[in-house]
Amino acid sequence: MTNIPETQNPSSWKKPFFTIWTGQAFSIFGSQLVQFALIWYLTKTTGSGTVLATASIAGILPQVLIAPFAGAIVDRLNRRMVMIISDTCVALATLSLAVLFASGIVQIWHIYLVMFIRSICGNFQHPAMMASTSLMVPKDQLTRIQGLNTTLYGSLNIITAPLGALLMEILPMYGIIGIDVGTAIIAILPLLFIPIPQPAQAPSAPAANPVKTLLLDMREGLVYMITWKGLLVIVSFAVVINFLFAPISALMPLLVHNHFNGGALQLAWMETGFGIGFVAGGVLLSAWGGFKKKVFTSSIGLVGMGLGTLMIAAAPPPFYLLALAGMAISGLANPITNGPLLALVQSTVEPQIQGRVFSLIGSACTAMTPIGLALAGPLSDVVNAQLWYWFGGIGCIIMAIAMVSIPAVLNIENGRSVAEPLPASLKAEEIG
Repeated sequence: MTNIPETQNPSSWKKPFFTIWTGQAFSIFGSQLVQFALIWYLTKTTGSGTVLATASIAGILPQVLIAPFAGAIVDRLNRRMVMIISDTCVALATLSLAVLFASGIVQIWHIYLVMFIRSICGNFQHPAMMASTSLMVPKDQLTRIQGLNTTLYGSLNIITAPLGALLMEILPMYGIIGIDVGTAIIAILPLLFIPIPQPAQAPSAPAANPVKTLLLDMREGLVYMITWKGLLVIVSFAVVINFLFAPISALMPLLVHNHFNGGALQLAWMETGFGIGFVAGGVLLSAWGGFKKKVFTSSIGLVGMGLGTLMIAAAPPPFYLLALAGMAISGLANPITNGPLLALVQSTVEPQIQGRVFSLIGSACTAMTPIGLALAGPLSDVVNAQLWYWFGGIGCIIMAIAMVSIPAVLNIENGRSVAEPLPASLKAEEIG
């Protein structure tokens, strides 16, 4: 298997990487702020689980349909330009929604459309940033960077949820949405001046058909993933978990509104509780680094996610604080589950195919999500949103046990086995 090279200048990687990272952090802040405001706007305006599920589907569907193409494109284009264009399109779409709110003519389908466009852009931006990270950051620092990333997301959850609830009381919706436009500009600026390393590529035949080449790239990424048994099993687990957990996230506002009789502030505290746990888990992972076998670390985190979710499922209406504690535990366990697995992929998958692999993993993980949302939304309108929390909690624990019981998963960090050879076309692109 190809060895992934260390950063060419190990002593100078921090300044360019963290400058870009900081700009992206501002963009994530603006996006989370607007996401909270839009979801609560839909909850308060409609009170419908079907509407919330549809909004989630609008954001998830591009991951299923577009992500495989996006990954192949990212691997062939300049990743810095991909991020610049993606962030610019997000800013323009968000600005359009702000104008609709300011004009008083916004419709629910407008919100769906903007969520869909933002998701399309994210499916290019995320694999481009993830694949760039593995070439900007030394291999021995990747797990810590993932811990830092999860700490960032958790910290922003702590800040953006209560801030979003506060801003909804003092600003019109177009004012809140406008914040995201400004933070997107902050994300774009560093990318205009800082170069990002590109992996070596095998030269393409001059007369090659671009569409055919793109499809072959996608096929190559798919073959790479499905012929690596350990990676395929982990992705299969993730498909099941996402089928159960996407409705859990989408229905949280409805659970707070209908089951706990809460408002935007109570929803904000739930998000904040998750964020506090998320930060604690990210700090723990960043300082600790996890077990030598990353799969062990992830399986423990998955059990924690399951237990926290079951606490939410078991909480009766007067026990809102029990559900809040469950959110904090789930948040703590989330980076411990996901961080090591992301670092594992970054450190074992060849750089020249990482964009395709990350996109295919994202697409596979969310492939069942729209189905779960389509079932959960209408069902929650006639039964109870807590039903899905029971399913999700039990599913996490089952997956954690299975993860440490399958040899191919336990040994995945050793790379592909002799019986799982690297595709010939990738051997020709090796970086040595």
